[in-house]
This record gives sequence, structure tokens and C-alpha cells, in this order.
Amino acid sequence: MSIKHKKHNFFQRLGRAFKLNFLKLLRSPGGAKKVSLGFAIGFGLEMLVISSASLIYILFVPIVRLAKGSLPASIIGNVIGKLTLLPVILLPFARKLGKLIFPMKVKLGHNGTFSFQKLLHGDFHSLVSLIHGGFHALIGMTIFGIILSVISYFIVHYFYEKERVNRLKRRRNKSEIRIKRVNKNFI
Repeated sequence: MSIKHKKHNFFQRLGRAFKLNFLKLLRSPGGAKKVSLGFAIGFGLEMLVISSASLIYILFVPIVRLAKGSLPASIIGNVIGKLTLLPVILLPFARKLGKLIFPMKVKLGHNGTFSFQKLLHGDFHSLVSLIHGGFHALIGMTIFGIILSVISYFIVHYFYEKERVNRLKRRRNKSEIRIKRVNKNFI
């Protein structure tokens, strides 16, 4: 007897992956505050990955441990942040926000495109202008990361508590059904 496996398209698999990670998040140990904090840190740090050239991952685990958040929840938050593509979408807005907050006017002789060949020959002007443009994006993405992590903290906390209450109701209903069955058998 063979079992036929149902094939799902890409969007169905993506939705199922979101649902699976969300259920893992809601069932992870540590309580609502620890899980929400871990998720918020992971989601917020994902906003800094592009603008920091992935160097934020060096500080990922220490930040979560120092904040006493849940590491599995922070990894799930980071993955969900990647799947939403928010860092890519928000990057142009973050650069404008960074320029608005920290207006840095730098004139370094010639403004050409970045070239590794010029850099190897000792021309650091293009590297400095590249770093200054990235600095604006880093400032903006840091602000977006803080805002989105605060929002995600409260959302995850709400859903965690709601799921906990629903789980307790289901357990109570199952135990009541078992008690009724046992009582009927004795009568």
C-alpha cells in the first residue's frame, strides 16, 4: 500500500513554514516576556544585517543572552524578518532617515564610483564616501529596527498569552469530557 504525498506550491509551503515557526514560537518555554523579548531582538537585529554587512551576527547571541531573551525565539524572529524582506524594502527609506537625522556633508575631491583597483593603489576617497553612505543607512535601519522590535514585542506577547489561555481551555474541556465518560461508565 503506497501513501501519496500531496504536493504544495511555493506559496503554500511558505505559509506552512510561517505557521510552523509561529507554533514553535508559541510553544517555546520561558514565558511570554522571555519569548517576546527574544523574538523582538531577533526581528530588530535582522533590520541591521544589510547595513552592517552581516557583522551584527557576531553580536547576536551575546545581545540575546544579556537581555535574557529566548534564543530560539530570537532565531525565529530573525528568520521571519528575513522572509518578510522588510530590510530590503526599508533600506532606501532608512538612508533618507539617516541623512535627515545626521546630515553629514562631506566633499572629498572627486566623487567617482567605488573601485577596488583605486583602493589598492591608495585612493581611499571612494571608500570613505561609501562608508558615509552606509552610515546613513545604518542610522536609519537602527531606528526602524528599534521601532519594529517594540511593535513585535507587544504583538508576540499578545498572541503568546492568547494561545496559552486557549491551550488551558482545551485541556480543561478534554478533562471534563474524560470525567463525564468515566461517570457514565460507573452508572
